[in-house]
Amino acid sequence: MNYHLFQMINAGAGKVDAVDDVLEWAAIWLIYVLAALAVVPVLRRGRSAAAPALRVLASLGIAFLLGRAVAALSTEVRPFQTHHVHQLIPHAAGPSLPSDHATAAFALALAVGAFLSRRWGAVLTALAAIIGFARVWTGVHYPGDVAAGALVAAVAVAVVAVAAHLRGARSAYWP
Repeated sequence: MNYHLFQMINAGAGKVDAVDDVLEWAAIWLIYVLAALAVVPVLRRGRSAAAPALRVLASLGIAFLLGRAVAALSTEVRPFQTHHVHQLIPHAAGPSLPSDHATAAFALALAVGAFLSRRWGAVLTALAAIIGFARVWTGVHYPGDVAAGALVAAVAVAVVAVAAHLRGARSAYWP
């Protein structure tokens, strides 16, 4: 099913240059826009954002560590290593699961939503989904790699949220 979904998405690649250009840009550069936008709710909250911002960074760090652990256990290689695909961006061969881009993007998005601003979290989650889709469209990840990245990110945010809750450090969204 993972490969079938990949084929359905990647089959559109290479047909309309303008669409490819946008998705190539999103696959490579949109993560930087997402990271810059993640700073906005921190700046809007001012001094009261220190603890939530640290939770966002902790979530990102934990997601990175969990992602490395999953990658070390995975035997999944990138689609272009085993199949004929429309690979639109260059990428080194290697482990595919989970997508580092998706892990980072979803970790930032979900953590901002959990600890700083639900509205900004929703915007960033939409951008993270676009990044994930673009990584599949461009032929460097399977949909399952993106889903695994989102799951790793959600687990990381949950770990930080539970730890913060147990320490009594509540955000504006916790009762």
